[in-house]
Amino acid sequence: RFQACVYFASVFQAMSCGIHYLASVFMAVTPNFVCGFPGNVSSVLFHNSSASSIEDIWTLWTSTENYIVVQLENGEIWELDQCSRSKREVSLDLAYEYEGNKSVFPCSDGFLYDDTKWKSTVVTQWDLVCDREWLAKLIQPTFMLGVLVGAVIFGDIADRLGRQRVIWFTSAGQFVFGIAVAFTFDYYSFVIVRFLLAMVSSGYLVVAFVYVTEFSGIKARTWASMHVHAFFAMGIMIVALVGFLVRTWWVYQIFLSIATLPFVLCCWMLPETPFWLLSEERYEDAQKVIDTMARWNKVSTPCKVSELCSVQQDDLASGRAGDNDTSSAKKHNILDLFCNWQIARRTITVWLIWFTGSLGYYVFSLSSVSLGGNEYLNLFLIGAVELPCYIIACLAMDKLGRRNTLIPFLILSALICVLIMFIPQDYNILIILANMAGKFSIGVAFGLIYLYTAELYPTIVRSLAVGSGSMMCRVGSVVAPFCVYLRSVWIFMPLVATVYFFQLLVGIMALLSGILTTMLPETLGKPLTNTLVEATEMGRNKKSCSEKTPPAHSGAALEKIEMFGQERVVIDK
Repeated sequence: RFQACVYFASVFQAMSCGIHYLASVFMAVTPNFVCGFPGNVSSVLFHNSSASSIEDIWTLWTSTENYIVVQLENGEIWELDQCSRSKREVSLDLAYEYEGNKSVFPCSDGFLYDDTKWKSTVVTQWDLVCDREWLAKLIQPTFMLGVLVGAVIFGDIADRLGRQRVIWFTSAGQFVFGIAVAFTFDYYSFVIVRFLLAMVSSGYLVVAFVYVTEFSGIKARTWASMHVHAFFAMGIMIVALVGFLVRTWWVYQIFLSIATLPFVLCCWMLPETPFWLLSEERYEDAQKVIDTMARWNKVSTPCKVSELCSVQQDDLASGRAGDNDTSSAKKHNILDLFCNWQIARRTITVWLIWFTGSLGYYVFSLSSVSLGGNEYLNLFLIGAVELPCYIIACLAMDKLGRRNTLIPFLILSALICVLIMFIPQDYNILIILANMAGKFSIGVAFGLIYLYTAELYPTIVRSLAVGSGSMMCRVGSVVAPFCVYLRSVWIFMPLVATVYFFQLLVGIMALLSGILTTMLPETLGKPLTNTLVEATEMGRNKKSCSEKTPPAHSGAALEKIEMFGQERVVIDK
C-alpha cells in the first residue's frame, strides 16, 4: 500500500515531463504567411479567385511558392510573397499575372498570418520567419540541450543530497518555469526560461526512475519502472488534446503547466528512499521510513536497521582502514562509471543504447509525417502506440530477462531500418507499417534501458548512471530535430535520401548495440547492488564470485535480510 501510493504520486508528475517535452509541437508551429502591406486593402486576388480580405484567401493557399495580389485604397497594386513584396509600377488593371516593371521591398510592415488553425504561436508572436526562421528551428534543440544538462546535474545532485530534495525542487520548478514561459516578453527570454524548464523536467524524470526503482520490490520493479514511460506517453496525448482545444500559445502553455500543480502541493510528503539513507549511514532516518512503511502495509514485525547493519565497531574501523579511510567519505562522480574495465565496458555499451534509442525514436517519429490527416490525431496516436509497447516489454522482461529482451528488439529495429530503404515509395501503407514497427521495436529498447541501467549500477552511483545515460539520450534528441531541417540547408540531398541516411545510421548503431548487449549481465530477479564491488561481481560465475568474496572478518560481511516485510536485498557493509 505504501509503495503504491508513493509510486502513483511520483509517476503522475511524469506526465508533465511528457507534456513539456512535446509542447513546442503546436506552440512553435509556422502557419501560412505573406508579407504585410502599407495601407488598407480594397480587393484581393489569388489566381482566379477574388476576395475583399486576405483571410478569405487562406483556404485556397496550397504552396509556399504562391503569392497574393492586393489592391490598396489608394490604387497601388502589390504582390505579396512570403519574404518579400513587390509594387507594380503600372497599376491600371487588377490581374494576377503581370509582366511589367516591379519594385521589390522587404517586409518592413511585418507579416500576415493564417489564423484559421492557430490564433497565435511563438512564431507569429515574434515573427520567426524568413531571415529569423532559424530562431524557430532552435526552440526544440535548445530545449533538448537543457534536458541534457539537467540529466547530468540533477542525477549527480540526487546521489549527493538525496532523491527527495531533488524531487521537491524539480517539481516546483516545472510549475514555476512552466507558467513563466507563458509570460515571457521576447524570444530570448522565452528560450532561456524553456531551457530552465527543460533542466528541471529532465532532472525530475531521471530521479523519478531511480526513486520508484528503489521503492519497488524485485517482483514489481519491471512494471513499476516501465510504466513511468506510459505516463510520459499520456502526457504526449494530453498535449494533443489541449492543442486541439486551445489555439493561443500562451493560454495553451498555462493549461499544460497546471497539470503539475496537484503534485507540487503534495510532493513534500514523499519520503527519502531507505536505500539512499543506508548508503549515507543515516540509520535513524532509514528506520523512521521503514517504520512508516510497516504501519501503512500493516506489517506486525518490521525489520530493524540494526539487523540490516549489525557490524561491530572494530569491524567498521578495520573495514574503513582497508579502504584507506576513503570509502565512506568519498564523493562519487562520473569517473566512477569507469572505475575498472568491466564497469567501463558496461558504461560505454549502456550509453550507446541510450543514444541509439533516442535517435531512433525521433527518426521514426519524423518519418511518420507521411501519415497526413489530422495533426492532433497523429500526435495522439504517436503517444498511444507506446502503451502496448511497454506492456509487451514488461511481459518479455519478466519472462526472458532484461538482456534477452533488449538484444532481439535492437536487432529487429536494425533490420526494419534496412527494410524501409528497399520499400518502393508507391507502397505508402507498407512504409507506414514498417515505420510504426520500427518505432515499436526501438521503443521497447528505449523504455527498457532506464530500468536496466538502474539495476546494473549500485546505489552510490545509480542516479549518476541513469543521469549520464539520459545525457547521451538527449544528445540524440538534440541531433534529431536538425535532421528535419537538413533539406532546407542541403538542397542537393532530397528528403527521402535524408531520411534513408539517418535510418541506415540508426540501423547500424542498433545492430552494434545489440551485439555489445550480449556482454552485459542479466539482472532479472537479482537484488539491487550497493557498492561498485558488488556491481563488478554481478554477472560472473559462482566460482569467480566465491574466489573474490572478502572474508567475514575483514568487515565486508554480506547479509541477506528480509527488508520491508517482503523483499530480500543484499547490504554490503
